[in-house]
Amino acid sequence: MKTCNILLSSINDVKNFVNLVSRFDYDIDLASGRYVVDAKSIMGIFSLDLSKPIAVEIHSDNCDDLLDELKPYIQ
Repeated sequence: MKTCNILLSSINDVKNFVNLVSRFDYDIDLASGRYVVDAKSIMGIFSLDLSKPIAVEIHSDNCDDLLDELKPYIQ
């Protein structure tokens, strides 16, 4: 499992992020405080506090391709 922090500052960022992570088969979660949601769920993401960085938990060890694509969002 790999972890990084991202910041989604607009509605378009959230939409693009969900489209991006949905192309990958492994499980990806977002954690903010005590809440954890599926990163492929746009409604779940909007239930989080988007004013702060969000932890991305990728449940795969071979996810360098995803991390490369997430660079615009990584804090």
